[in-house]
Amino acid sequence: MDYRKLGQEITELVGKKYNIARLTHCATRLRFELHDISKAETEKLKALPGVITVVNNGGQYQVVVGNEVQQVYRVITQQMGSATRSAESKSDSGKNNGPKQKQSWISRFISVISTTFTPVIPAIIGAGMIKAILAVLVLTGLVTTESQNYYILNTIADAAFYFMPILLAYGASIEFETSPILAMTVAGVLLHPGWSALMAEGKDVFFIGVPVRLTDYAGSVLPIIIVVWLMSYIERFADRVSPSMIKFFTKPMIVLLITAPLALVAIGPFGTYLNDLVAMGAEAINARASWLIPLLMGTLQPFLIVTGTAWAMTPIATSQLTKNGYEMINGPGMLASNIAQGGATLAVALKTKNKKLKQLAASSGFTAVLGITEPSLYGVTLKLKKPLIAAMIGGGVAGIYAGLTGLVRYAFVSPGLAALPAFIGSNPMNIVHAIVTCLIAFVVTFALTWIIGFEDPVDDEEEGNSNVNDDKTLSGQPVLDNSPDTKSAAKTNANVPRQNELRPLTIASPMQGELVHLDRVPDDVFSLGLLGKGAAIIPAKGELYAPITGEVTAFMDSKHAVKLNGYDGEEVLIHIGVDTVNLKGRHFDSSIKVGDRVQRGDLLISFDIEAIKAEGYEVITPIIIANSDRFPDIKLEKQSPVEVGATIIHLS
Repeated sequence: MDYRKLGQEITELVGKKYNIARLTHCATRLRFELHDISKAETEKLKALPGVITVVNNGGQYQVVVGNEVQQVYRVITQQMGSATRSAESKSDSGKNNGPKQKQSWISRFISVISTTFTPVIPAIIGAGMIKAILAVLVLTGLVTTESQNYYILNTIADAAFYFMPILLAYGASIEFETSPILAMTVAGVLLHPGWSALMAEGKDVFFIGVPVRLTDYAGSVLPIIIVVWLMSYIERFADRVSPSMIKFFTKPMIVLLITAPLALVAIGPFGTYLNDLVAMGAEAINARASWLIPLLMGTLQPFLIVTGTAWAMTPIATSQLTKNGYEMINGPGMLASNIAQGGATLAVALKTKNKKLKQLAASSGFTAVLGITEPSLYGVTLKLKKPLIAAMIGGGVAGIYAGLTGLVRYAFVSPGLAALPAFIGSNPMNIVHAIVTCLIAFVVTFALTWIIGFEDPVDDEEEGNSNVNDDKTLSGQPVLDNSPDTKSAAKTNANVPRQNELRPLTIASPMQGELVHLDRVPDDVFSLGLLGKGAAIIPAKGELYAPITGEVTAFMDSKHAVKLNGYDGEEVLIHIGVDTVNLKGRHFDSSIKVGDRVQRGDLLISFDIEAIKAEGYEVITPIIIANSDRFPDIKLEKQSPVEVGATIIHLS
């Protein structure tokens, strides 16, 4: 795999480096936050060799590349350089002037948790694995709990959890666009030995006459996230009120002088209360129905991964690990789910006759049983559907067993066969229950997948020999014959131009105005043809009509951009004005939504030209053929005034 080439291609297709507001990664996926998500070419990204799939959930645009994610991440961050404020290159103020898309509170919560925890994952996984190794050493008698070797290794493993607030402060500062160093300093205040000394004395503590609740913040999660969120507003205030000549001194002083006391007096205790409340709720559920949480996690984990909500339970699990030394929220159910994914995928590998699918299923199935399931989920079970259902059933059945036997996880690692030592602890039967959970998940899922089967895709070679005329190509794509034998193939290759599509296609003018070349658009992304060939119109009337008959496949919340896919294979992107996403929907009106079918000439969007100009924005409107590479011959009409419905672009 050429990681440099893959990284460069991904950067191009997410809208170039200038469109990347932030980039992090986890075990298998690149997590982008983009200035303008409409610039990302999702279908082209999915088609890249090395990309498993693309997920747009939880406030992030996620490109799943599998176990090689770190190599690709390095390439992209090198390309980004100083062009964008990534997690590694944010300025001290953290201010980001890029437009942001509206998010539901659920998406916002998931985004906060994801961005906050993603940079911390290497530390807690490394610490978790040391804990697991230490458990094996104690179990085999190579190390005793009273030895200095144990003490030192245990200290190394505990450090990541003890100083969790400092680690989380970094990720939270990235999410809330504030200074990472100041955020980590405030977290250090919460963990300072002087604060521990006050707690040890046990006396009442007051700050300027206000009573201070003495709370142990070691290993806490929610308090520091709330504190950093508040600090982001305090920093902006300090930036405004500090005189320019002495801002270097006054700004950090104001931030620390306000944030730290608030953290100790009010925000920290409140966050601790929330933290404890959530943990008590989870423990109460576990005490009354120990099987319920592992059942739900074992069954629904694939759904949580696909929707991007798998992060929601991480704070509770981390808190339990820190306070109790074990957790039962994520680990047991995830172990059942991960092994079930591997069982389903390996069953596919043995049963399929498709050579490519067999190879993919064998490698991703092996990876899944080790603990990394996304290649298996996106590459095999989600596409075939029935194996996914089998995996959810098998994961649920194994989850019930895990819950009834009280299975817990002693270290923060991705559950799988490679991480079984993380289930070795004070209860010697815990590892036995973990192994039995794995066996149940694998056997039940494998058997179900084998019995209910799946629709085995035809090998490309066979399909090519029987359905495709190899002598007929268009833009490098196979052209299907119109004979009855090829009709079924045409259904599964809807985006591939058919032979009868060699006839000219036309794009109608979507608005009244002056037709001009793309190079008139004051935005390099359009004027240089980076998104595709096309034309532009300087509108004379604030109405946008459908230039083709087809389906609405993308529509921005700001109502300034829409993408249509035509029934003849053409894809048309229309972007009203330049940088008008910043208007957040002001001066635009539309009732269309993604999935709507439209006829050429239907009114799509109304907009107020003068109001948009009054706010300082250009109204010149690019009309882009998003899949220009599919059409070898694209001709534009001459520049001139045009009416709605007049032909402006010819395709063949």
